[in-house]
Amino acid sequence: MKSILSILCVVLVVWLSGCENLDRELITDITGQQLIRSYDYTLNRVNSLYTNIPAGYLQIDGAMTASATDEAEHTLETSNVQKFNNGSWNAIDNPENLWANFYLGIRKVNQFLIASDSVNLDQYRLDPAPSAQTIYQTRLNDIKRWKYEARFLRAYFYFELVKRYGGVPIITQIFSVNDNFQATKRNTLAECMQYITSECDSAAKNLPVTYSATDLGRATKGAALALKSRALLYAASDLFNTPTWVSGYANPDLISLTGDRQARWKEAADAAKAVLDLSGTGYTLNTNYRNLFITNSYTLPEIIYSRRNSASNDFEKANYPIGYDLGNSGTTPSQNLVDAYEMTNGTKFDWNNPVQAANPYANRDPRLGLNIILNNTSYKGRNVEAWAGGRDGKGIVNATKTGYYLKKYVNENLNLLLNNTSVYSWNLFRLAEIYLNYAEALNEYSPGHADIKTYVDKVRTRTGVALPGLPTGLSQAEMRERIRNERRVELAFEDHRAGTFGDGYRGRNTWELP
Repeated sequence: MKSILSILCVVLVVWLSGCENLDRELITDITGQQLIRSYDYTLNRVNSLYTNIPAGYLQIDGAMTASATDEAEHTLETSNVQKFNNGSWNAIDNPENLWANFYLGIRKVNQFLIASDSVNLDQYRLDPAPSAQTIYQTRLNDIKRWKYEARFLRAYFYFELVKRYGGVPIITQIFSVNDNFQATKRNTLAECMQYITSECDSAAKNLPVTYSATDLGRATKGAALALKSRALLYAASDLFNTPTWVSGYANPDLISLTGDRQARWKEAADAAKAVLDLSGTGYTLNTNYRNLFITNSYTLPEIIYSRRNSASNDFEKANYPIGYDLGNSGTTPSQNLVDAYEMTNGTKFDWNNPVQAANPYANRDPRLGLNIILNNTSYKGRNVEAWAGGRDGKGIVNATKTGYYLKKYVNENLNLLLNNTSVYSWNLFRLAEIYLNYAEALNEYSPGHADIKTYVDKVRTRTGVALPGLPTGLSQAEMRERIRNERRVELAFEDHRAGTFGDGYRGRNTWELP
């Protein structure tokens, strides 16, 4: 027995010593040099820059930012969005603190811009074959365009910071851990606006008007010009032009502008007109207003630029009326917003009118029923019971506080019990806004100009809305009021209705953050 075991041990030792090591070392890491020298990795890096654009739908702890304004109320009292409404937020506890996200995006852009010239294309550059030279030139052009996509995104991130904080530090270099961060100072509001608009100009000169089907979703010339239009409209607005609350502020230059405001209005009008005059875009107002918000809308002709999101039903779960399967009510439109929608004959709705008060939803601007679920109207196969004691009304936990539910963006065709999902795009810029930007700025620096009424009427009279045009002969003040109201109903829940009056969102104290 011992001899048998000895033989087996010898055989085992010989076998083991004779075995070839068949394991292969798999290298899963790449060096920094490999990363920046690779065309494919550089493409992935520029694509990742787009992820820092906020998705938009559930921006603040499951609520839309509209719930921090006069547009809506959020049903869940424990949501952080309520801190804006009850005044319990501050510089340390900001419910919508996007500072880190946008500066992360800015840092990624800065890193990309520095590294993008290091891409190694020698494989094609040194090959005299015509096909190789074509690839070489194409990739060179790609890298050049990517830089301007990145600069557009950086300008967008800075604008989103500026509209919340006023002047912010403009950073275009990369910091190391050994750098003195305390030496970084806030730039003035004027410097920030100048930087944003100049970056938009550079991007617009170098970005294409359109892309092929394989590159949809990238920044375009129209997107850069649209961002410039919005930024300059804000720069001319009351919000940034020494409002009364600025008095006593330590450094007004960080949050207000001085100088020729009329010139700023002209710049805003010219910037909007540049978008409208851009040829080859195919931009037109959509004939189906609702489809702008419940579809993957980036291909629609009205959309200038949108953020494409993945398939989900989170927004429906958050905003279906409480009496529907898995609905949580969410963002519920205010009575103030409902009252802003005109009658179909173009006059204001009036509760003091007994006929209108008796049937308040009859003969109203069609956008009312497309944006808002009204009490006792049909939705998902039954009428919504938003009255007290109804299946969707007061008496049910988390039922609407306003008597209304959100319809804009919400896809009523999903069965949440079956976990149906839908793909959405969050619209950052669309043509209707640019029409209103142009009309508003033009009314401030050239009141009475024929284009003012023309472009407001384009929004009002388009297919699917079909309101009458504005009356002729309106004074500058009367036109201003009509444009403001048009922005309010057209751009509701889109987070940027700001114009001459400033936005309903963004408490002033935000700008006191570092």
